[in-house]
Amino acid sequence: MKSVAFLATSALLVFPAAAEAANPVYEAEAARLNSARVAIVPQESFHGGQGVALAPGISTDDSSPATDPDLTIVVQPPRAGRYRLTTYAATDAVGAELMKRAKSKFESLYARLQIGDRPPTRRVIYVPWASPQSCVQHAGVFEFSAGPQDVRFWLPRGVRLDRIELQEYRPPAVPREAENYRPAVVPPPGHPRLWVDPVSLSQVRAHLEHPENLPYWSRVRAAAAKPFAYAPPGEGEVPFNTPLEQAALARAFVYLVRADVRAGREAAALMLAYLPRVEFGNLLDITREVGAAIYAGSCVYDWCHGLLSPEERALLRRHLLRLAEEMECGWPPFRQGIVNGHGNEAQICRDLLSLAIAIHDEDPQPYRYCAYAVLEQLVPMRRFEYQSPRHNQGISYGAYRFGWEMHAAWLMRRIAGREVFAENLKQVPNYWLHFRLPNGEMLRDGDGVPTGSYWSYAQTALLCYAYNRDPVLKGEFQRQASSRVDPILFLLLNDPGLRAEPDLNRLPRTIDFGPVLGGMVARTGWQMGADSPEVVAEIRGGGHHFGNHQHADAGSIQVYFRGLQVARLAQYKFYGTPYDLNFAKRSVAQCMLFVHDPAEKIPNGLANDGGTRFVQAHPRTPKQAKEDPQFNYGRVVSCSFGPSAETPEFSYFSADLRGAYSDKVATCLRRFCFLNLQLPGHPAAMILLDDLAASRPNLTRSLQLNTLKPPQLTPEGVRFWNESGGKTGYLDVKVILPAPGERTLEVLSGPAVHTVDGRTFSPPSPEAPEAGGHRIVVTPAAAGTATRFLTVLQACDQDPLPVRSSATATHVAIAIADRLVILPPDDGLLAKEFTVAVPENSSPWHTVIAGLAAGEWKVEIPGAEPQFVAVGPGKNTLQLESRPGTLRLAPRSR
Repeated sequence: MKSVAFLATSALLVFPAAAEAANPVYEAEAARLNSARVAIVPQESFHGGQGVALAPGISTDDSSPATDPDLTIVVQPPRAGRYRLTTYAATDAVGAELMKRAKSKFESLYARLQIGDRPPTRRVIYVPWASPQSCVQHAGVFEFSAGPQDVRFWLPRGVRLDRIELQEYRPPAVPREAENYRPAVVPPPGHPRLWVDPVSLSQVRAHLEHPENLPYWSRVRAAAAKPFAYAPPGEGEVPFNTPLEQAALARAFVYLVRADVRAGREAAALMLAYLPRVEFGNLLDITREVGAAIYAGSCVYDWCHGLLSPEERALLRRHLLRLAEEMECGWPPFRQGIVNGHGNEAQICRDLLSLAIAIHDEDPQPYRYCAYAVLEQLVPMRRFEYQSPRHNQGISYGAYRFGWEMHAAWLMRRIAGREVFAENLKQVPNYWLHFRLPNGEMLRDGDGVPTGSYWSYAQTALLCYAYNRDPVLKGEFQRQASSRVDPILFLLLNDPGLRAEPDLNRLPRTIDFGPVLGGMVARTGWQMGADSPEVVAEIRGGGHHFGNHQHADAGSIQVYFRGLQVARLAQYKFYGTPYDLNFAKRSVAQCMLFVHDPAEKIPNGLANDGGTRFVQAHPRTPKQAKEDPQFNYGRVVSCSFGPSAETPEFSYFSADLRGAYSDKVATCLRRFCFLNLQLPGHPAAMILLDDLAASRPNLTRSLQLNTLKPPQLTPEGVRFWNESGGKTGYLDVKVILPAPGERTLEVLSGPAVHTVDGRTFSPPSPEAPEAGGHRIVVTPAAAGTATRFLTVLQACDQDPLPVRSSATATHVAIAIADRLVILPPDDGLLAKEFTVAVPENSSPWHTVIAGLAAGEWKVEIPGAEPQFVAVGPGKNTLQLESRPGTLRLAPRSR
């Protein structure tokens, strides 16, 4: 244990001068302590085994700068300049309980600190998702003079302070290619140019009074007319003020569209009083609030440009750029990448890009930086990614981040007079349309998918339907919480001449998500409502992994019939918690294939769940995505549906998922066929054929299906059920291979569901359906390396239909109702002549033959003339009617 007396006299430098290159560290117990309020307490997790906390019975006292600090740390940086101050702390029992009960970041614990004679500031010192033993928080970047100076702290109840650290601040490095970048697209001279050009501005003005726009225009006018009194204290920092920013924006917009000088000057006055003094602190994700202030200030700067004096413009520019440094991406904006993470949100795509466009005449450098990030980094990456009309960050984060990309697309389109993103950008919203469930919820993908209501992404839908001029997407916008979107953005973008199409039957029932984020969603129809009889199924796999909020879910499936039947069990509350990293984001929460290798090393000591590789990094360029093996998540072999593209009878998907796993897996091929049976009480059936081989003997191989309600065991498998709209639906799961005597089928319930690698990770919302879910694990009884799983899932109101199956060296055949499905037996495509024994049936078989090599095939159907049929690459299927007898297929001789 440290000597308190010694440290109290040597707090200027804890480490010797020989270690000058290291960041200066100052221990709390070596500070000048206010003995009436704080005490030194033991804490095993601290470097010296002790820290400083409020004494028993003492409460937080940071209400007035006049109160004496709890402790004063004397620091002496190596030189004058700007330093990042970092705090290290733990919680006692009181603080741990507060953090356990916290529902959001806004319940973080704050300390007040003061550097020298500058005004005090409140900074987060503890966050709810941190371990009770340790929390590291970057308090901010502060100006320090040369020589000894005081850093005063007022501590909150429940926190033990270990130490602080100073790190000399360095702005983000500018990429060499961006240093002298000359963008092909630059803002036109003159103002306004944010969101409008002369043509679009005249359209915005003309549409204000249209019945579709008038409610939004009335809201903006009312907000602009409502008095807003702002009287900050005479000195010191002021907290961020969202209502002020909104009041200024409303007034600036009224000036933009009605040339109301009074409104314009009020907008300018609010920003001139606010921006020079506002401070945002270090609350998690505060960059979003910083960015909102920058955006509001930039709109005022651009739209009210003619009302501002040169001195006022200079003041606004200075403080807008000051705030830019507080963004997570930093300034210049290269601390974070623009293609994923928080750097892909509003920071660059809206906030800093708006700033750069607004001030371009006076200072063109910010625009060059932002344009480089958008045009040279984001646009090429999305041209590659959006070959798959899907977002890698999932339903919730994907809609959020794609909305910000659409801001960039709109802002650049307005100043360029043309689109700068690739055309495939317009296909991405189909992802959210097709993931919609009949009850209004969404199929689950990524983090944070809410449940229990019609899930809304109204602002992103607005940006997309206006950009694409898509009537179906506009209809979807109107079904959502459209009244809560930003009314100014609505007035800037909405064209009343584009009529909404409310009928989702305009959409096809199956969508192929392409090669980059492989997958397919198939459904029996588009009837919406809690009592809808429709079946929706999704499978994903093949392509690339992009980390962050994307889960380790290659090959996973979901099935909806009167509620989710085959379901993932993940919840999301805070990023990076033990539950999040060991269960929610991992394969164990999904319905997929597993090979458990006890010797497999999972990064960062995380639990070994037997699933796919857990990737949290992301590729920054198409080249890296394609060439770095860590981002390889397998490949799509086939995706096909028909015979009608709009209302298909079958939908087939196949993926080679070997690349998604570590070298424990030698083969992993998953084939999925969705059949729209169109029978009362039996709407759909699904066939799963999996070939899974481990790279070494005696590694456990298994298939997992999860469900939300207690499953019922049957002689042939298991029966799922769920309820919606007062009706019960069933999903019969018939496990054909391995045969009943050659497998074990285990149902995991209760705490066992969330137990991974011997450790239990409790879900954060125990009342949610996923917390009470069940995992059904099918494992071959025999040792070895290879296993074939053949599973048939039937949605039904009561009992399932009979299923017939057979296998030969060339194919696996499954017959149900009037459907016959022929699937290939291995990971290759059939390229030689073969025959199929078509069983007896009372009517012709609607036959799907999958796994055929591309090219022309000669087909000999019993009782019919031979015919030649083309098989498309990447489709690899034929659909035909066949009768009992021998069906012969042969590739056409070349």
